[in-house]
Amino acid sequence: MHSEVVASRSADPRDSRESRNGSSPQLDAVSLAIIEQLQEDGRRPYAAIGKAVGLSEAAVRQRVQKLLDQGVMQIVAVTDPLTVGFRRQAMVGINVEGDVESVADALTAMSECEYVVMTAGSFDLMVEIVCEDDDHLLDVINKRIRAVPGVRSTESFVYLKLKKQTYMWGTR
Repeated sequence: MHSEVVASRSADPRDSRESRNGSSPQLDAVSLAIIEQLQEDGRRPYAAIGKAVGLSEAAVRQRVQKLLDQGVMQIVAVTDPLTVGFRRQAMVGINVEGDVESVADALTAMSECEYVVMTAGSFDLMVEIVCEDDDHLLDVINKRIRAVPGVRSTESFVYLKLKKQTYMWGTR
């Protein structure tokens, strides 16, 4: 298990794009440099980050807290689901009748749905789910996702082997 800074897969997608007043957070070069430092090592001490970006430890701590509060980033422990008891993962494409937002909200509330995104294309929503086994996967798709009002159809893409998962896309 290691720590990563995740800059987009926020629990609330609105938080990762907007500040509390609804506008996009303004990130200066120093904030971007702090994010990059934490992406290299999510446990890097604030003093070391301060040396790298030219701020005091206290100023770095304040900036990091502001970035967290604005939803610009999260600092999380990223695990391999297989090693912590989740042997079945799948991406589920969902077509919706009616309000896509309400279906997305219902799916977001399910603990097995770790990633919910509204899309343009063949599906209205793409949802990544993590389950303990095939029976759990069947239950989540058949009895819970398909039971959400507005879900018209689903298509499941079961993961056979994870080849790459990274959150190291840096900043612009």
